[in-house]
Amino acid sequence: MMNWKRTLTIVPLSAALLMPSATAFADGHSDEEHMENGPTVSTPAADLRATLDQYLSEHAYLAVFTMQKGIDGAEDFDQIAGALQANTEDLTGAIEEVYGEEAAQTFQGMWEDHIGFFVDYVTATAEEDEEGRQEALTQLDGYRADFSSFLEGATEERLEADMLAEGLQMHVNQLVGAFDQYNEGDFDAAYSDVRESINHMYGVSKGLSTAIVDQFDEDFEGSSADTPAADLRSDLNYLFSEHAGLAVVAMQKGIDGAGDFDAAAGALNENTEDLTEAISGVYGEEAGDAFNEQWSEHIDFFVNYVVATAEEDEAGQEEALNNLAGYRDTFSQFLSDATENRLEADALSEGLQMHVDQLVTAFDSYTEGDYETTYENVREAYGHMFGVGQMMSGAITDQFPENFEGDMPSEMPATGLGGTAGAENQWFLYGMVLVLLAAGAAMITRHRRSEQ
Repeated sequence: MMNWKRTLTIVPLSAALLMPSATAFADGHSDEEHMENGPTVSTPAADLRATLDQYLSEHAYLAVFTMQKGIDGAEDFDQIAGALQANTEDLTGAIEEVYGEEAAQTFQGMWEDHIGFFVDYVTATAEEDEEGRQEALTQLDGYRADFSSFLEGATEERLEADMLAEGLQMHVNQLVGAFDQYNEGDFDAAYSDVRESINHMYGVSKGLSTAIVDQFDEDFEGSSADTPAADLRSDLNYLFSEHAGLAVVAMQKGIDGAGDFDAAAGALNENTEDLTEAISGVYGEEAGDAFNEQWSEHIDFFVNYVVATAEEDEAGQEEALNNLAGYRDTFSQFLSDATENRLEADALSEGLQMHVDQLVTAFDSYTEGDYETTYENVREAYGHMFGVGQMMSGAITDQFPENFEGDMPSEMPATGLGGTAGAENQWFLYGMVLVLLAAGAAMITRHRRSEQ
């Protein structure tokens, strides 16, 4: 069997919130027992999808902010571009696991080319070279056709080139739109496109993982990448990792006094609202309100830390860290109680401390000009949240198994690079059913993102 866990190199899997769900559950059930006794979020196919969730969404996240750093002439441009390159290498490793070295080299060449075309677009914009901008877009259009054909051939036509090209055009439009709006000072629109570009990549990972599992079904023990439980895990992957990514950006923008700070903070608040809606869908409005209060408060503590740093107020920094420590314990107990002790408060608290340490270290190193350390911790913080998504979705699935039974796969996606109208309607209907059953979680959120 393909060793997909070997490709998860960003964060050690032994970390408290990146445990397999076998160790996350307080009742001691193993993944195998959950597969036999009921639905589970931890299967070979779901793990593959989660791996691609992480690397593809991180690509969009890093690409859009690399473009911002480029047009701003930021001192940390080389380091964030290096993080984007490291992401490309991780993606290439994942492709090699499935299709071999030759295909991986082809993938990497095309993938690096398309990143280069985005860089060319930024450079031409900085130089007010309209012809250069159009040339970069033309090159991206050629990449779109070539890469779509590559994926169609690799998956033995399980993914269709025409639909892939259409989805890739969405990716290009979102990144270019976010960049143009940022450059023009329309920051609210820019961050709307930032969120859409990140969310879009979860359609990519769903389509590609579904095609791979269908192509090499013997390697995935009969599991499916397209199940209600896998969908829940993916949706929570999106919301939790986006929180970490946007928190990093908001803290940087805050200390820099950047003009787009309010828009970045607004995007982070929208993420909080989506997470709250997901929690309310599972545990009810009262629990959702409690979640929102605690989650918003911990974001405020990070903001307080940024303000204290700007004012060189060490006492204020220490107070913010102490408040984050108190939040860690309170929030861990909240989640443990909500999941009826399926998640252990002590393990959650330890994992939340990792989250705090990663964001604070990324911020401190940024203010000190140690950008290599900054982006190592940015990637760790982003990857860490996929363990949160796995653990939380695992607990919910175990708590409400009747709502996640069966594979219930949809038809083979024609693309994998973003939802069609039919797929969006399917998400909405499924989300509404789960809400009525008090176990809806994040399907509502995906519908909300598609409407935006």
